[in-house]
Amino acid sequence: MEYMIGVDLGTTSTKAVMFDDQNQVVASANKGYSLYRDLPDMAEEDLDEIFTALIDALSEVVRNAKLNDEDRVAAVSFSSAMHSLIAFDKNWQPLTRVITWADTRAVKYTEELKASGVGHEIYQKTGTPIHPMAPLSKLLWLKAEKPEIFNQTAHYLGIKEYIFHRLFGANKMDISIASGTGLFNIFNLNWDEQALAVTGITKEQLPQPVETYEYETKLRTEYAKVIGIPDDTPFVYGAGDGPLSNLGVDAVKPGVAAITIGTSGAIRVVADEPVIDPKGRTFTYALDKDHWVVGGPVNNGGDVFRWARDNMFDAEKSTAALLGIDSYDLLTKIASEVPAGSNGLIFHPYLGGERAPIWDANARGSFFGLNHQHTRAHMLRAVLEGITFNVYMVSLALEEVVGGLKSIQATGGFARSPLWRQMFADIFEQPVTVPEAFESGALAAVIVAQKALGKIDDLYEISNFIGKSNTYQPDPENFEAYRELAPIFIRLSRQLQSEYENIANYQRKHSN
Repeated sequence: MEYMIGVDLGTTSTKAVMFDDQNQVVASANKGYSLYRDLPDMAEEDLDEIFTALIDALSEVVRNAKLNDEDRVAAVSFSSAMHSLIAFDKNWQPLTRVITWADTRAVKYTEELKASGVGHEIYQKTGTPIHPMAPLSKLLWLKAEKPEIFNQTAHYLGIKEYIFHRLFGANKMDISIASGTGLFNIFNLNWDEQALAVTGITKEQLPQPVETYEYETKLRTEYAKVIGIPDDTPFVYGAGDGPLSNLGVDAVKPGVAAITIGTSGAIRVVADEPVIDPKGRTFTYALDKDHWVVGGPVNNGGDVFRWARDNMFDAEKSTAALLGIDSYDLLTKIASEVPAGSNGLIFHPYLGGERAPIWDANARGSFFGLNHQHTRAHMLRAVLEGITFNVYMVSLALEEVVGGLKSIQATGGFARSPLWRQMFADIFEQPVTVPEAFESGALAAVIVAQKALGKIDDLYEISNFIGKSNTYQPDPENFEAYRELAPIFIRLSRQLQSEYENIANYQRKHSN
C-alpha cells in the first residue's frame, strides 16, 4: 500500500500525519517548540529546535504506522506558517533565529512606509497588507537597526525554505509562501522590483519562486535513514497554512468561507484570480496560480483564550489537571453559564497588536462596560465573544471585496468547542459547518502531493475525503444581544485607535 505524509509546520509545533490511499489517518505525531519573546515585540523561534521537531515527528509517524516491507511512503508534503524570515551569510550560516509573523519590532518602519503612500502602491501589486508581520517590514527593521546583520546577509529564507535547504540543498520558495512576503508580485509571479528597491535587497538574495506542486527527490542520506524512508521519496513544497486550511475544509468554491482559529486566526475565501482591496484591509495569497485566497488574518485567537486561562483561572486549570480533563472544556462550561452578550461586557482581544481589520501593531486589549455584576465567568465569555466579534468585523470588510458569504466552514482548535462554534453561528447569523476530521491542513498538503504526482486531476477531489460534518445553526434567541453589541464593538475599535500608539509606547518605555 502507498501512504503519504502531510506535515504542518506551525508557530509552536510541527505535526506529521500519515494517510493511506483512501486518505484515512493512519498515524500522527506532534512535536512542540518554544516561541521566544525575550524582548518587547519579539517573537522568534530556534532553527535547530524546529528542524529537530520535524525529523522527530516524521520518524515517529513512520515508526508508529508499522509499515510492511512492501508498503511505501509515496510523498511528504508541506503546509507551513507564513511570513517568517531568516538571514544567512554567504556560507549559509544563520545570522538570525526565525523571525515569525508575530514579531512586531518593525512597527516604526511599517508606519513610515504606510504614511509615505509607497506602502499602498506595493500592496496593490503584492496583495500583502503593510504590517510588521511581513518580511517586507522585517527587512526595513533589519536594515535600520541591525545593519551588521543586514550587510552580511547573502540569503533570506522562511522556515520551510530552510527545512528544504537543509534536507536537499535547495534554494526555492513556493508561490504561496512567496505571496505572503510583501515582496512578491502576484500578477507576474516574480519578485517585485519596487519592493526590492524599498528594502535594499536584490532578487539574488531570495529563493527561486516555484509552483505549489514542485518537489525534491534527493533527500540527504543521513536524514532518510533517521526518518526511515528511501532517499528518493518526493518532498512536495506545498503551500502556506492559510490557503491550505481553505482546501482542507473544502472551502474552495466561490462564496464558501473558511474560518480558522488556532494560536491566531483568519477568515478566507477562494477566488480564481488575485483580488485587491482598495482600502488595503484584506490579503490575497496564492494556493496555486489558479486559486487565490482572499481574506484577513487576526493575531489574537486561541492564544488569548490561553491567556485568560493562565491568568484568571489558574485554580480551575489545576483542578482540571487533577481530574484528568481538558482545562479548556472546563472553562467553556463556565462561560456557557453566562448569557449571550456577557451582560454588556465587551472585550477587545488585541493582546498582540492586530492585523485585520485594523492593521495596527500598537493595538492593545481592553474590557469595556465592566460593572459590579460582572464576574470572572462574564470576563471569560467576553473574551471568546471578543475574538469572534473581531473575526466578524473582518468578514464585513471581506464581503465588500468579494461579495456575500454563502456558508462557513470551521477549522482549528476552536472548532472542538461546541460553545465557541455556536457563538460563531449566532454572531455571523449563518450556519457553521465543522468537518469531523481535524487534520485539515495535513490532508490538504497530501491532496496537493497527489496532484503534484498526477494521482488526481484537480484539488476539488478533496470533497470526497472530508468525511462527516456537523452543522451548527444560528440561535435566534441570541441575535438581539449580538446585533446590539457588534456595532459598539466596531465603533470602539475605531475610537480607541487614536490612543493605541500612546499606550504601546508607554508600555515599551516601562517594560522590564
